[in-house]
Amino acid sequence: MPSPRWRPLPLGRAGLRSTPPLEFARPVPVLDASPPLRPVEDSVLDVATFEKFLRDSIKVGGKAGNLGDSVQLSAEKTKIVVAAELPFAKRYLKYLTKKYLKKQQLRDYLHVIATNKSTYEMRYFSINTEGDDEA
Repeated sequence: MPSPRWRPLPLGRAGLRSTPPLEFARPVPVLDASPPLRPVEDSVLDVATFEKFLRDSIKVGGKAGNLGDSVQLSAEKTKIVVAAELPFAKRYLKYLTKKYLKKQQLRDYLHVIATNKSTYEMRYFSINTEGDDEA
Protein backbone atom coordinates (compact mmCIF):
# COMPACT_ATOMS: atom_id res chain seq x y z
CA MET A 1 0.00 0.00 0.00
CA PRO A 2 1.44 3.40 -0.96
CA SER A 3 2.23 5.94 1.71
CA PRO A 4 -0.48 8.55 2.44
CA ARG A 5 1.71 11.34 0.99
CA TRP A 6 1.96 9.76 -2.42
CA ARG A 7 -0.63 10.89 -4.99
CA PRO A 8 -0.66 10.09 -8.69
CA LEU A 9 -0.24 12.96 -11.11
CA PRO A 10 -3.52 14.24 -12.56
CA LEU A 11 -4.38 13.15 -16.07
CA GLY A 12 -3.60 15.63 -18.83
CA ARG A 13 -5.44 16.32 -22.09
CA ALA A 14 -4.79 13.06 -23.92
CA GLY A 15 -5.23 10.92 -20.83
CA LEU A 16 -1.49 10.91 -20.21
CA ARG A 17 0.06 11.84 -16.94
CA SER A 18 1.11 15.46 -17.09
CA THR A 19 4.66 16.44 -16.29
CA PRO A 20 6.00 19.86 -15.41
CA PRO A 21 6.61 21.98 -18.53
CA LEU A 22 10.15 22.36 -19.77
CA GLU A 23 11.56 25.84 -20.08
CA PHE A 24 12.92 26.67 -23.52
CA ALA A 25 14.30 29.86 -24.94
CA ARG A 26 11.14 31.77 -25.73
CA PRO A 27 10.56 34.30 -28.48
CA VAL A 28 10.54 37.85 -27.17
CA PRO A 29 7.04 39.38 -27.06
CA VAL A 30 6.88 42.60 -29.07
CA LEU A 31 4.21 45.27 -29.10
CA ASP A 32 4.16 47.10 -32.39
CA ALA A 33 2.17 50.19 -33.30
CA SER A 34 3.39 50.40 -36.88
CA PRO A 35 1.85 49.55 -40.31
CA PRO A 36 -0.74 49.71 -41.77
CA LEU A 37 -2.08 52.59 -39.67
CA ARG A 38 0.17 54.33 -37.21
CA PRO A 39 -1.43 55.36 -33.89
CA VAL A 40 1.96 56.60 -32.62
CA GLU A 41 2.63 58.86 -35.58
CA ASP A 42 -0.95 60.18 -35.38
CA SER A 43 -0.24 61.20 -31.74
CA VAL A 44 -3.07 58.98 -30.52
CA LEU A 45 -0.74 56.71 -28.55
CA ASP A 46 2.33 57.86 -26.59
CA VAL A 47 5.05 55.21 -26.38
CA ALA A 48 6.75 56.77 -23.32
CA THR A 49 3.62 56.72 -21.14
CA PHE A 50 2.75 53.23 -22.35
CA GLU A 51 6.23 51.97 -21.45
CA LYS A 52 5.94 53.57 -17.99
CA PHE A 53 2.54 51.90 -17.55
CA LEU A 54 4.03 48.51 -18.44
CA ARG A 55 6.99 49.04 -16.07
CA ASP A 56 4.59 49.84 -13.23
CA SER A 57 2.07 47.10 -14.05
CA ILE A 58 4.07 43.98 -14.95
CA LYS A 59 4.13 41.62 -11.99
CA VAL A 60 7.22 39.57 -11.21
CA GLY A 61 7.06 37.35 -8.16
CA GLY A 62 3.58 38.63 -7.32
CA LYS A 63 4.66 42.28 -7.03
CA ALA A 64 3.88 44.96 -9.60
CA GLY A 65 6.76 47.15 -10.75
CA ASN A 66 9.33 44.61 -9.56
CA LEU A 67 11.06 43.92 -12.89
CA GLY A 68 14.61 43.53 -11.64
CA ASP A 69 16.96 41.74 -14.03
CA SER A 70 14.45 39.11 -15.11
CA VAL A 71 12.34 41.37 -17.40
CA GLN A 72 13.70 44.13 -19.61
CA LEU A 73 11.59 46.70 -21.46
CA SER A 74 12.98 48.71 -24.33
CA ALA A 75 11.11 51.27 -26.39
CA GLU A 76 11.86 52.28 -29.94
CA LYS A 77 9.98 54.77 -32.07
CA THR A 78 6.89 52.60 -32.57
CA LYS A 79 7.82 49.38 -30.74
CA ILE A 80 8.12 48.16 -27.19
CA VAL A 81 10.18 45.01 -26.75
CA VAL A 82 9.73 42.87 -23.64
CA ALA A 83 12.63 40.50 -23.00
CA ALA A 84 12.02 38.05 -20.17
CA GLU A 85 14.34 35.42 -18.73
CA LEU A 86 11.53 33.75 -16.81
CA PRO A 87 8.35 32.39 -18.41
CA PHE A 88 6.30 35.34 -19.64
CA ALA A 89 2.89 34.91 -21.25
CA LYS A 90 2.19 36.86 -24.40
CA ARG A 91 -1.46 36.89 -23.37
CA TYR A 92 -0.53 38.83 -20.19
CA LEU A 93 1.01 41.53 -22.39
CA LYS A 94 -2.23 41.74 -24.38
CA TYR A 95 -4.22 42.03 -21.14
CA LEU A 96 -2.04 44.92 -19.92
CA THR A 97 -2.28 46.64 -23.31
CA LYS A 98 -6.06 46.46 -23.26
CA LYS A 99 -6.05 47.78 -19.70
CA TYR A 100 -3.89 50.74 -20.79
CA LEU A 101 -6.14 51.49 -23.76
CA LYS A 102 -9.18 51.45 -21.49
CA LYS A 103 -7.48 53.77 -18.99
CA GLN A 104 -6.56 56.23 -21.76
CA GLN A 105 -10.08 55.93 -23.27
CA LEU A 106 -8.65 54.61 -26.53
CA ARG A 107 -10.35 51.20 -26.39
CA ASP A 108 -13.09 52.43 -28.76
CA TYR A 109 -10.55 53.34 -31.46
CA LEU A 110 -7.69 50.82 -31.18
CA HIS A 111 -7.52 47.07 -30.78
CA VAL A 112 -4.70 44.58 -30.25
CA ILE A 113 -4.03 41.93 -32.91
CA ALA A 114 -1.49 39.11 -32.91
CA THR A 115 0.44 39.37 -36.18
CA ASN A 116 2.71 36.37 -35.54
CA LYS A 117 3.72 34.09 -32.70
CA SER A 118 5.67 36.70 -30.76
CA THR A 119 4.21 40.05 -31.89
CA TYR A 120 1.13 42.09 -31.11
CA GLU A 121 0.10 45.08 -33.15
CA MET A 122 -2.25 47.92 -32.31
CA ARG A 123 -4.56 48.94 -35.13
CA TYR A 124 -7.49 51.22 -35.63
CA PHE A 125 -10.90 49.61 -35.94
CA SER A 126 -11.98 49.52 -39.58
CA ILE A 127 -15.44 50.99 -39.96
CA ASN A 128 -17.20 50.30 -43.25
CA THR A 129 -19.78 52.98 -44.02
CA GLU A 130 -20.67 51.68 -47.48
CA GLY A 131 -24.19 50.27 -47.72
CA ASP A 132 -25.21 51.47 -44.25
CA ASP A 133 -27.48 54.21 -45.60
CA GLU A 134 -31.13 53.28 -45.23
CA ALA A 135 -32.77 56.06 -47.19
